[in-house]
Amino acid sequence: MSESRRVSNLYQSIYNGNPWLEVTLANTLKDVTAEQAYRKINPNLNTIWEIVNHLIQWRRNILRRVQGETIVTPDHNYFVPVLDASEAAWEQSLQSLAKSQELWTVFFNDFNDADFDKIDPNNNHNFYEDIHGIIQHDVYHLGQIVILKKLL
Repeated sequence: MSESRRVSNLYQSIYNGNPWLEVTLANTLKDVTAEQAYRKINPNLNTIWEIVNHLIQWRRNILRRVQGETIVTPDHNYFVPVLDASEAAWEQSLQSLAKSQELWTVFFNDFNDADFDKIDPNNNHNFYEDIHGIIQHDVYHLGQIVILKKLL
């Protein structure tokens, strides 16, 4: 199996597979309502919804980087308040997360393992580090979501 296939499988498992940590984004979020996702547990913490939107934007950011774009990360680091707290808006965020997963799957289908060594001009890391970084980023925030969900 190619390295890109292994990395793709790892990324997919965190979203809705059977990862070593036994927790996935899709399963964790499947029964979270808009009201729960929007609820501010503590003024110093992000909401589940803010974290999900942050994940979506970072997934898009890194995907665009490994496709050759130079990206300027905004000062807010993709943590912005949710303005529409409706169930429809929450469903749209969940669909956007699923779409980001689909885009990564398509990307890996055509990815050449030699491209892992390419350098991202945004941060001077190679693409291998960027791609593993976004997986680690997902897992980090998944842990936050799990804790916030327990506090609801």
